Amino acid sequence: MSLDTVITSSLMPQPARPSSGALTALVLMGGGARTAYQAGVLRALEPMLKRQPWYTPSSFPFQTLVGTSAGALNVTYLASKADDGLQALTSLADFWQTLRSHQVYRLDAPAWVRVSRLLAGWALSRQVRNHRALLDNTPLVDTLHNAIDLTRLERNLAHSTLDSVAVTASSYTTGVHWTFCQTSPGHAGQPWGRPDRRADMQPITIEHLMASAAIPFLFRSVPLWVHGHREFFGDGSMRQTSPLSPAIHLGARKILAIGVGQPQRAGMVRQTGDEPTAGTIAGHAMASVFNDTLLTDVEQTQRVTRTLQQLPPQVVGAMPYQPVDVLAIQPSSSLDALALTHVNTLPATTRDMLVGLGALSTRRTAAGSAAALASYLLFEPAFVQAVMDMGEADANARREDLVAFFRPAHPKTQDASTGPLKSG
Repeated sequence: MSLDTVITSSLMPQPARPSSGALTALVLMGGGARTAYQAGVLRALEPMLKRQPWYTPSSFPFQTLVGTSAGALNVTYLASKADDGLQALTSLADFWQTLRSHQVYRLDAPAWVRVSRLLAGWALSRQVRNHRALLDNTPLVDTLHNAIDLTRLERNLAHSTLDSVAVTASSYTTGVHWTFCQTSPGHAGQPWGRPDRRADMQPITIEHLMASAAIPFLFRSVPLWVHGHREFFGDGSMRQTSPLSPAIHLGARKILAIGVGQPQRAGMVRQTGDEPTAGTIAGHAMASVFNDTLLTDVEQTQRVTRTLQQLPPQVVGAMPYQPVDVLAIQPSSSLDALALTHVNTLPATTRDMLVGLGALSTRRTAAGSAAALASYLLFEPAFVQAVMDMGEADANARREDLVAFFRPAHPKTQDASTGPLKSG
């Protein structure tokens, strides 16, 4: 996020602050099955806040929800359950525990495709002709319709249980990165525009979610209407340079951001002189699509905030913009390494096809390529549970930071068990 974002968003009319303090946003990044990590973090947050004497469990902890790719599915699910208060956070984890790969995608191919790359290529070309992508993700449409009550989401906005919900997608038609926003009736925010980033105010639909989560090559593009004409969209993680910007434009002054980036990924690469396999290239391409810019954006936001805090009070008071408090959480361990232990639980047809193409290998010498690609497609119970457990453990390790982040400036009752805490 740049200083330009801070200034221009602060010059725009801002929604009223909740009585408990600054408007708080949740920002969730994309990453396929890896985003189960976010459900684990939020599952740990529920009992943390419930134990605080100053927190009302029936209230939802966020006023603005912003998501990208599978993170968009998570925030929209939460938005539809926000009137459940803290229970919504646990419900998201429950949803992930019921998820299976066949509810997200399917691949129609005979088992013998692993015999040769020629046969695998023929079967895959037929799949691409039928679905314009390597995988058919139409099962996800039914899954989302069954899991997300959009009427309830709209009601939560109308009753001001939430302030705004936003999802992002990338236009194949124009190359513009779009944020689609649905707000409460009294929200004063306006659409914004940059050379490569724009926003539009319109009701969030299942089509928006399918577009935001349309992983390039794996899932087909989705048409959406913007400014009176149709454009085709793919995964919102592409071309995403400022993931915190939508939340700030929508009025947030406190942001909890949960990514699934992996700085440890380099540790999975084996130093050999061999030419990279198709799986290695595919894994690298996927990591590039989901190149998590979150930490860079967080660092820039914190730098701007520190600069504002160092200025004389009279100068800050004359300025039209305000600091933004950001707390970011990311996996503490390698998700690729975790996926490696579960790669054989991929649906048999998907595994056989990828093995036949040479894009997936379970040999130890190709461990990195097997894990990197599989981690985005492993919507299976064992992997999902392991990723959620990591998220829960990482959140508990940051307990003091999380409690301090949500603690009101002047809580009615001091939490004697923890005492004053410092935000991270």
